[in-house]
Amino acid sequence: MLAACAAWLGLASVSVAPNRIVPGTAYLAAEAVGWPLALAGCLPMLAVAGLAWRPDERSLRLSLAVVLGLMMWLPLWLAINAMLLIDPDMPQSRLGIGPAVWLLLFLLALALIELRTRLALSRLAGWGLVVPILVTWALCLAWWLAPLALVREYQARSAQFLAAIGHHLALVGAAVGASLVLGVALALAMRRHERLERLGFGVLNFLQTIPSLALFGLLLAPLAWLSANQPWLAALGVSGIGWAPALLALIAYSLLPMVRNTFVALEGVDPGVIEAARGMGMSRSQVFLQVRLPLALPVLLEGVRITTVQAIGLAAVAALIGAGGLGTFIFQGLGQAAMDMVLLGALPILAMALIADALLGALASRLRDGSLTSPGGAR
Repeated sequence: MLAACAAWLGLASVSVAPNRIVPGTAYLAAEAVGWPLALAGCLPMLAVAGLAWRPDERSLRLSLAVVLGLMMWLPLWLAINAMLLIDPDMPQSRLGIGPAVWLLLFLLALALIELRTRLALSRLAGWGLVVPILVTWALCLAWWLAPLALVREYQARSAQFLAAIGHHLALVGAAVGASLVLGVALALAMRRHERLERLGFGVLNFLQTIPSLALFGLLLAPLAWLSANQPWLAALGVSGIGWAPALLALIAYSLLPMVRNTFVALEGVDPGVIEAARGMGMSRSQVFLQVRLPLALPVLLEGVRITTVQAIGLAAVAALIGAGGLGTFIFQGLGQAAMDMVLLGALPILAMALIADALLGALASRLRDGSLTSPGGAR
């Protein structure tokens, strides 16, 4: 929290620009609202630092309440700055979020995670902590933060933005689904043939070392040739650029974590449990479907989680070859030196990755707990 205070007082909290083209003027918190209010903003952070000096359950709960209050107060702070600094006679003026606010959000999020862990709160309670923060931000964005540069970028491209989210999710879903099917099939084949195991992991490790842009470039020529010589592929939209090379590259990068986790999950089932199932008269397929696969499912889901998070990030790079998605905003913003457009593409990707990680991690944890308490999973 001391670092948060230093960032709050020493870094720009907001910036104001008359339009999208002209660079904005940065304002420290003290320059925007005066030193008394800026110093008052440090008091809750210092309170959290003081409560952490000798942590017990009561002080941890008080710290959690203060951190939640700060994260809900930040959008109100931005709204106050919008009212004070934005000239109503200049409708194109926009308020930018400064590094102090971004850094403070990051540090508060870390503190929130740490406090949740120390208080041993359940996953459901953890999600419950996030709800009031999201509601406060949503209300402020809807009512008082229309001049925010990020909001103005969204308003100018709302239809394109929603279409980009759809493209991004479709590309990730197709890549994860295909890699799941191929990964399970490869893992099953590797368990039967030792030579295939060594060869398969060697090839997959090699694919993982190829940079994403290089792989897109390697796929461009053969896919363009296939599209030119096979009319049915051209009819499907396969070409050297677009969704086809992006999908193939994402599948190639997704196979290693999927195959590795599936292989380890199936191999890691207790042999005693398998022998007990066979002793009960189960067939080979029954042992696999009713015993081995359910016990391996939590670890297999970890592979799906890693693959999904990785694919969400890599799909942004696919915008460079015309695959669409949220990466379009990132690269357009970089080309135009418009950081708010970059954020318009980057923040949803970050949100998608966090949500996918949390949901799949919670599902894997629940299945793991269930397998440990079920009769088949008891050791």
